Amino acid sequence: MSKIRELFKSKLNIINVGIEFIKDDIKKQNAEASHLEWTPPGGGKRELIAALDKLEYAELAEKIEAANKIAVERIINSKPVLIGFDQAINVVPGMTKTTILHSGPPITWERMNGAMKGAVTGAIVFEGLAKDVEEAAELAASGEITFSPCHEHNAVGSMAGVTSASMFVHIVENKAYGNIAFTNLSEQMSKILRMGANDESVILRLNWMRDVLGPILRDAMKLNKDGIDLRLMLSQALHMGDECHNRNVAGTTLFIQALSPYILETDFSTKQKREVLDFVASSDYFSGPTWMALCKCALDAAHGIENSTIVTTMARNGTDFGIRISGMAGNQWFTGPAQKVIGPMFAGYTPEDSGLDIGDSAITETYGIGGFAMAAAPAIVPLVGGTVEEAIGFSTKMAEITTAENPNVTIPLLDFRGIPTGIDMRKVVQSGILPVINTAIAHKEPGIGMIGAGITYPPVEAFEKALLAVSENIS
Repeated sequence: MSKIRELFKSKLNIINVGIEFIKDDIKKQNAEASHLEWTPPGGGKRELIAALDKLEYAELAEKIEAANKIAVERIINSKPVLIGFDQAINVVPGMTKTTILHSGPPITWERMNGAMKGAVTGAIVFEGLAKDVEEAAELAASGEITFSPCHEHNAVGSMAGVTSASMFVHIVENKAYGNIAFTNLSEQMSKILRMGANDESVILRLNWMRDVLGPILRDAMKLNKDGIDLRLMLSQALHMGDECHNRNVAGTTLFIQALSPYILETDFSTKQKREVLDFVASSDYFSGPTWMALCKCALDAAHGIENSTIVTTMARNGTDFGIRISGMAGNQWFTGPAQKVIGPMFAGYTPEDSGLDIGDSAITETYGIGGFAMAAAPAIVPLVGGTVEEAIGFSTKMAEITTAENPNVTIPLLDFRGIPTGIDMRKVVQSGILPVINTAIAHKEPGIGMIGAGITYPPVEAFEKALLAVSENIS
């Protein structure tokens, strides 16, 4: 019998590449079929394929690999340590009394979405620059307020990211490389400034944070001469079931455990100390901004390495999604449209109420936690949707677009594999696999706040623009 006759008489197991429904037709013919998820490199776009091909030339590829090795080593070897708290006006570079920092890439007042406008007007009222949100909106539109991305001031901010002069911030120092990162404090509950809420209750809470919470944390950390090793604490939190973006049960417990002895030693009243501890107990998110500052501190140490294609920033302002690449020094952003977040909604809200993806908190995924570490936190699934199997799949799939594993921060469920580290924008464009992000959902209108949580992905356009820019500039 000829080989071709043997083939047609044998049981076939076919690998289908491309259009998935062909697999189903094959199975209808009583043959086995497996579908291989595949897309052409660069989505089949000629200019992207040409850019990818150029970066694969031996001499250029060697330069890129050497640069990426340095960048990833700096991320992994960074030692972010919390050294204090203070008001932004005292420590954040470039901060003034009329400066409002925001999340994501640069944006003007006119282009801001509802949540960010709500947060900006609330911050202006909080700072005493306007008597109410209506007057604050007029001031914001007047040109007298300076708007600037948190990332361009060594800082990060959750959701709208709005940080103003009087707000207290974490001060995190990279003991390995000397750079500093900042982020403001968690407001805890869902009706909060960072989600776009701005009524009297929000302003009163911000006043208390400025007058009580911030000063107590500042004075507590002055008593802690060694600081708090955040990388070690992060690793412990992942081993206890957090992914340290949207699930922070363990991290907050560990963080307040480390702070409490020093809080007790401050000169504030017992009543005020109790208020602080009760505030932390009111929500598990207290340590969320802390991990953002850790990630920012580590990734900034890897920014500005010539020829590197490692992503050092992913951030969204509710209108645009922006990334920065290590090899493109300074504040060069590559942007695309912010995306919808898909996930469970709070009672009374629908997906039509949702604003687009917003916040600097994707710095956690850029580092390798959050959505990249969901295998460490099966309990996150009820909040963001999906299944435990999918959560595990996210962590394994992200290894396809990263260059290393971080041995200092590991995932027990994956046999203590290190978190996927060092997103290579070449691999994103080559494979079509986009970084996964789990995040909260803010209402599209100002003044309301958080209405759900879910999963989203960056726009591929941002990575395509970065690839073309790197290809044009490298030599």
